[in-house]
Amino acid sequence: MPELPEVQTIINDLNRKIKGDTIVGFWTDWEKTIKGKSADEFTKKIIGRKVLEARRIGKNIFIDLSGGKTLYIHLKMTGHLLVKFSIFNFQFSKKSKTKISKSKTYFKDKVNQYIHHIWKLKSGKTLEFSDLRKFGKIVLDDTEKISNLKEIKALGMDAMSVEFSFKKFQEIISKKSNAKIGILLMEQNLIAGIGNIYRSEILYESGVMPERKAGDLNSKEIKSIYGNIKKVLKKAIKYRGTSDSDYRDTDGAPGGFQKIMKVYNQEKKKCKKCGTIIKRMKLGQRSVFVCERCQN
Repeated sequence: MPELPEVQTIINDLNRKIKGDTIVGFWTDWEKTIKGKSADEFTKKIIGRKVLEARRIGKNIFIDLSGGKTLYIHLKMTGHLLVKFSIFNFQFSKKSKTKISKSKTYFKDKVNQYIHHIWKLKSGKTLEFSDLRKFGKIVLDDTEKISNLKEIKALGMDAMSVEFSFKKFQEIISKKSNAKIGILLMEQNLIAGIGNIYRSEILYESGVMPERKAGDLNSKEIKSIYGNIKKVLKKAIKYRGTSDSDYRDTDGAPGGFQKIMKVYNQEKKKCKKCGTIIKRMKLGQRSVFVCERCQN
């Protein structure tokens, strides 16, 4: 499932590519993804609306539209959004030709072929939802109501928000002292946005084993984990996320963070710091990767 850096990469792309555009059509071959409305009703309610801004809460995508409506998209396990450009509506400069060539190459990749929803835009661009397993979710609601949806209200502080301060992290640690730190970091009702990939990287950088109880961590370790939450996620955004499986950016291209990961998916490889073999272990039914020498 795409985590915070992948979703933030998509948000940045959407604001750069389709902000200010207008929806003129919609197509779907998998109506089950649209929640609370039929495909026809959904289409009627979005036609003619301008894209005001894309934003993110945790791993959730929100596209604010004119007329007080917001499109809420959850990519789930295998979903990703693609923005395609009509060749007849593109300004041909040396720079833009390079972009078209790059996009065409990636759009042909197999992982980008599972298109089940298409928003047609006035500019000639299309916003397309590729989702192999069809677990994704699309909701259209009033902008003022969208944050009150049950699953959104249940989310904790966004891991990259200003509100998620060191003090707030200390409070979470204190309240969940019996929880294993490797599980606590992935509890979306506590801290929104961190998943399996970045959990492993954050704890490795902090020198902390994931099965340790939060209440047993000393102040230096707590400070290190907090700092590395921000540091690792920020770096992953810079590298446009991690393509561990199906994630692709809006050009259909893979992220780049997997090329510099220290422990995640590095089982049986040598630790880059000490040469110890990286191990995989199970924690909360999920795999976590560690260096038993660098982490205590």
